[in-house]
Amino acid sequence: MGTTRLIYIGGYTVDAGGTGPGITTVLVGHDGKLTVAAETTATAPSFLAAHPRLPVLYAVGETERGTVSAYTRRADGTLSRIAELPSGGSDPCHVAVDPQGTWLAVANYGDGTLGAYRLDEFGRMVGRAKLFHNTGSGPDGERQASPHAHQSTFGSDCVLYVTDLGTDEVRRYLVGDEIVPHPDGNIRITPGTGPRHLAYTAGRWYLAGELDGSVSVYDENWTELGRVPASQSATPRNFPSHLEISPDGRSVYVANRGPNTITVLAAEPELSRVAETPCGGKWPRHFAVLDDRMYVANQRSGHIAVLALKSGVPEATGDLLPVGTPACVLADL
Repeated sequence: MGTTRLIYIGGYTVDAGGTGPGITTVLVGHDGKLTVAAETTATAPSFLAAHPRLPVLYAVGETERGTVSAYTRRADGTLSRIAELPSGGSDPCHVAVDPQGTWLAVANYGDGTLGAYRLDEFGRMVGRAKLFHNTGSGPDGERQASPHAHQSTFGSDCVLYVTDLGTDEVRRYLVGDEIVPHPDGNIRITPGTGPRHLAYTAGRWYLAGELDGSVSVYDENWTELGRVPASQSATPRNFPSHLEISPDGRSVYVANRGPNTITVLAAEPELSRVAETPCGGKWPRHFAVLDDRMYVANQRSGHIAVLALKSGVPEATGDLLPVGTPACVLADL
């Protein structure tokens, strides 16, 4: 590794059924080892995002009366809160900022509402949130009785994509001076998929299905090109969580909760399995890739596991950083 880097860890705090301290800032040493640099008190900051141009960090507050907060980031890892506003719905679980740094979008899992805020020149949310609701359900009576927005992703095509686990949809909104529903409507996904996380590369969209344990791939017109199991494990049942494209664009990484593994899939020429390796803990909720290592938030074992990437395949190093109920790892790139 080169110079010392920072990663930020969000998770569930005591007042939200977890054991975490809030947001933990961690120094990544030249050897990949982790050292806590600072802790910032926050309520259930289960997902984090960074402003594309400014030293500002955003965190959801995953509670019934959801919030989203903005923090100034300092070089020593400390954070100072500069804004906190309602997320526009209940139990927000994801936040994203558009590439221009002008809009912030929050996916509220509890009631399925998408909340969107304008950002000012300092990266603060301003005004009232624009709210977008959804209706519908899916075949899983327990998990899909109503909409559940899970991830918000700004595409390079000036479209905001929102996965809805409850309705088996990828919702679409045009992004410009305003955010408005896409005239072509939402994208219907195979019933029972439970769309969770999306990632895009080289004209293709990749989607983790939390409820059917799949990874599927689509072209830019959203025609399904392939679908494979995220894990080879038959038991226990797999609930895939985070999905991410490798830095070179050749592989798709997906975290498997239940089997407690990370799967590597080849992105080209067709979706195919390369490897599946232990995640270094239990219930891998999220991960981040930084240089030649992967940092996995193992929610139920209460630590960040350091995995070495060897020819693009993660391998457990045995290095663990205890963090209470981690749910998100954000690399400071």
